[in-house]
Amino acid sequence: MLRGKRLLVSGVATRDSIAAAVVERAHRAGAEVLVAAYPRDVPAAEDALAALPGPPAVVAVDATDESDLEALEDGLRRRWGHLDGALHAIAFAPRSALGSVMDAPAGDVEVAMRTSVWTYAAFGRLLRRLAPSSGASLVGLDFDSTRAWPVYNWMGPCKAALRSLNGYLARDLGVMGVRANLVAAGPLRTRAASGIPDFEVLVDSWSRQAPLAWDPTDTSAVADAVCFLLSDLARAITGEVLHVDGGAHAMATCLQDPQTEPS
Repeated sequence: MLRGKRLLVSGVATRDSIAAAVVERAHRAGAEVLVAAYPRDVPAAEDALAALPGPPAVVAVDATDESDLEALEDGLRRRWGHLDGALHAIAFAPRSALGSVMDAPAGDVEVAMRTSVWTYAAFGRLLRRLAPSSGASLVGLDFDSTRAWPVYNWMGPCKAALRSLNGYLARDLGVMGVRANLVAAGPLRTRAASGIPDFEVLVDSWSRQAPLAWDPTDTSAVADAVCFLLSDLARAITGEVLHVDGGAHAMATCLQDPQTEPS
């Protein structure tokens, strides 16, 4: 499905990450992959991918740093000359931004927005400059921002901004044949999730609400959807949010226990 594609994948830090599953599946589907990892995560990313036959190269990139992004672009030009697709799997919020939305310091909110949202536009800029004439695909990772979750706090507005930005990128990149789409995953027990206080509240919510069984330890379904969007099978899809969450997003939230008689 991805034979001959040259892809950039960010966000690999541990073997259980969505990004690592995407690398494994893209590799199996015939793609050449370059992994961009946060500098301190490079050894961990290499270790997470070591079992792959001919594991991909890992380069150190702080996607919030303009000079690192320029070096990444130069490196991609030298390595391949063009880029067929990219996975943006970058999100971070300081712990204070995961507490009360009214008490988080402005600087910490700015860090969350720059890391989780602005970097998606930076990846769009990379593809604008490096996409071949046949087009390319940008995919980002999302989480349901239409509701106020009990533990997500400032990451909720960050994801809402990401969804809005996705539409603007689809508009501006479409003239070059570059697509921009998001995959909204259900809660998965990744390293990123471990930084969210009371994350199990989200997992419990999914176990009650998703009509399809949801396994919070299985990243493969999300990775398969990402690979589909990176492939030519998705050539007419842009500006979309593809939900891979067991169907939970489509279900109405029960406001009371269905076994309880109304008063």
